[in-house]
Amino acid sequence: MTVLKTSMRNFFAHKGRMALSAIAVLLSVAFVCGTLVFTDTMNTTFDKLFAATSPDVTVSPKTAGDGDEDPQSGKPDALPASVVDQVKSAEGVKSAEGAVMSMNVTVVDSENENMGSTSGGPTIAGNWTQNDARTMEITEGHSPRGPTDVMVDSDTADKHGLKLGDELRTISVNGDFTAKISGIATFKVTNPGAAIVYFDTPTAQQQLLGRTGEFSAVAVTGADGVTDAALKRNVAAELGAGAYKLQTQTEAADANRKDVGEFMDIIKYAMLGFAGIAFLVGIFLIINTFSMLVAQRTREIGLMRAIGSSRKQVNRSVLVEATLLGVIGSILGVGAGVGLAIGLMELMSGMGMNLSTDDLTVKWMTPAIGLFLGIVVTVLAAYLPARRAGKVSPMAALRDAGTPADGKAGLIRAVIGLVLTGTGVFALYTAATADTAGDGSMWLGGGVVLTLIGFVIVGPVLAGGVVRVISALVLRLFGPVGRMAERNALRNPRRTGATGAALMIGLALVACLSVVGSSMVASATDELDKSVGADFIIQGQQRIVPQAEKAIQNSPDLEHVTRYKVAEATLTAPNGKTEKDTEVTAADPTYATDLRRETTAGSLKDAYAADSMSIGAGYAKDNGIKVGDTLAVAFKGGETAKLKVGAITNDDVTIDQGARYMSIATLEKYLPADRIPPNMIMFAKAKDGQAEAAYAALKDTLKQYPQYEVRDQTDFKEELQSQVGQLLNMVYGLLALAIIVAVLGVVNTLALSVVERTREIGLMRAIGMSRRQLRRMIRLESVVIALFGALLGLGLGMGWGATAQRLLAMEGLEVLEIPWATIIAVFIGSACVGLLAALIPAFRAGRMNVLNAIATE
Repeated sequence: MTVLKTSMRNFFAHKGRMALSAIAVLLSVAFVCGTLVFTDTMNTTFDKLFAATSPDVTVSPKTAGDGDEDPQSGKPDALPASVVDQVKSAEGVKSAEGAVMSMNVTVVDSENENMGSTSGGPTIAGNWTQNDARTMEITEGHSPRGPTDVMVDSDTADKHGLKLGDELRTISVNGDFTAKISGIATFKVTNPGAAIVYFDTPTAQQQLLGRTGEFSAVAVTGADGVTDAALKRNVAAELGAGAYKLQTQTEAADANRKDVGEFMDIIKYAMLGFAGIAFLVGIFLIINTFSMLVAQRTREIGLMRAIGSSRKQVNRSVLVEATLLGVIGSILGVGAGVGLAIGLMELMSGMGMNLSTDDLTVKWMTPAIGLFLGIVVTVLAAYLPARRAGKVSPMAALRDAGTPADGKAGLIRAVIGLVLTGTGVFALYTAATADTAGDGSMWLGGGVVLTLIGFVIVGPVLAGGVVRVISALVLRLFGPVGRMAERNALRNPRRTGATGAALMIGLALVACLSVVGSSMVASATDELDKSVGADFIIQGQQRIVPQAEKAIQNSPDLEHVTRYKVAEATLTAPNGKTEKDTEVTAADPTYATDLRRETTAGSLKDAYAADSMSIGAGYAKDNGIKVGDTLAVAFKGGETAKLKVGAITNDDVTIDQGARYMSIATLEKYLPADRIPPNMIMFAKAKDGQAEAAYAALKDTLKQYPQYEVRDQTDFKEELQSQVGQLLNMVYGLLALAIIVAVLGVVNTLALSVVERTREIGLMRAIGMSRRQLRRMIRLESVVIALFGALLGLGLGMGWGATAQRLLAMEGLEVLEIPWATIIAVFIGSACVGLLAALIPAFRAGRMNVLNAIATE
């Protein structure tokens, strides 16, 4: 009880000194809890939607996969309308109705503006059914009554300013058609962001499926008292076992939930990973805080030991203070996490994904995890300072505050740090020289972890040399004040090393990702310059519909247009080895000039001949295939062909790596016309001297198809750079949490060091140092600590990035590019961060009363 009272008294006596550490715990716990609440809420929203929209039993084509369209043809899978009557005659069926649905559509207004979701959600087109009426209510107008009517959801109408009577054009693989808005329907449950349009059944069948008399699925409702499982058995018995795919409401919802869950897990674990980095950085802050508090209370602890306190009691006292810090920070963090989740929901709603706070989900595990992590991490971080406090002897009460450095411990620390760093460097070298990317990635992971730990441990040893170098370049310019700032930073290398290490971690990751991202862009750009001969590339999020293909081919000033289709097939090598559900590429022969592929054997011209194809060098090596051999290619939905290998292409590329080429004529020979896939991408070459005119004409031609974009090589490079840049910016934003915690560590270190040096500051002021000089000294000390952490972090990160690039080179990304502008900007930014971090501690130091400071014990 005495230990608890002492700990409580000490904690609240120094609550100001604990504040920044508590904020670090709060931020880390908030990020974890916010991530969990946000993803749980998203899952709840989708669960409610899937449960509400799924009928008692769904009957769909046996070939239906995860999506509603055939991934090859882009057309919805369908079953005959006669199935509806068969289902109705099954025992226990109350009602059955055919449903038509397609997600491979684009809806545009009269000005050709895409009416799809702005959040990346799908555009869904279908017929209006009673099953839809369970989840949606017509709030304006009426349901579609003919081919000229279309009904839209209210969210889409609100976002795009649509109203009754407005004309919409729907573009599908079966053609374009227009209709006027006859009604607007509002969701009774939360719509996560899909754009939905409804037509009458005949129109939906004809325009979305390509013919009447078919449905995408049959929605079955059971009679009262009939369970879904029993209803499924009865329907299966009526239709014949295995004839169609049958799912109960629970099974359909679970299948949809699984697809969404996989995506949500990626988001969740990625965000938790960044929260873990923030926790790691927070550990350094907490260690520094308690180490400095223990050092400042050395005399007090010595007196406690002199009057009978045992080592265990002193140790326990510090750990109790850490527990209090962890509890307070974690409780506040849990609350902040819920607020963060609500903020993320509002942000997503602003981007077009509607998430209602009515679905806010806070599971009991979320605060439990937050509290557990916050308290455990804080206590573990305080353990070493607590042990150091327990070792304070009673004689320390007779000495000045501060514990002497343990030279032996410092030597052991340096040796361990150097060994770990050396081992990590060896692992990175092994990764860079590995034969395969798989083997190298394991060495890379080990090297990153070992070098990071090694630098953290050896940081205090490096602090002396690195700080002196930085000081010679930066601080000496400020005369005596700069030299005093240097000595303050060197006074306690362990503290400087730990503070710099906190900043080092975040900046190392920033540098590594910057190198990898820049190298990817530079490599892809280099390969585009070397291999892409086409002037224009046309593609979109969906495959290119036939009517858009025709418009492209009729565009003026083009020398040629190349079609590029991807089909599914099963390949059987001459050795009998089978590769199922793989992709083959069918293109026009002009693709050989649009994409200049190096061959290791044969000629691409021969690969585009009748009943011929090419294969990648890796596949050829694995199966002992050479030019002239024959492969059995069983096309999905078509016939099996015997195709001669006309060429073997080099796999040391990123574009079309391992692609199997053949002519479109060969594909059409073995696939029915209705199974020929639309173009995934198209290429075009302008006539000599007509590049600008052809570019403008293509842009104008595709205005009526806004789902596709025309890019020349410059556009394509800029788009690639933009995509990588957006990804890196998102990662940098998540890493900002760790950097913020590191900055708090700098602030805390300076604030506590000011308290520690109160008498010293008073004496300096007494002998003539001005307030301005004092504040400058503290700011310069902060700058040199920040630059120390930045120098270590950026150097370490560039080493990681360069090693990662060597692994990417095995996948064709052969150019190493160091983004010096980014590296220099981050280094200079670190100095600014150090300057800002010192503002408050410097201000407080400058306001000290000189006499009171000198009289401080």
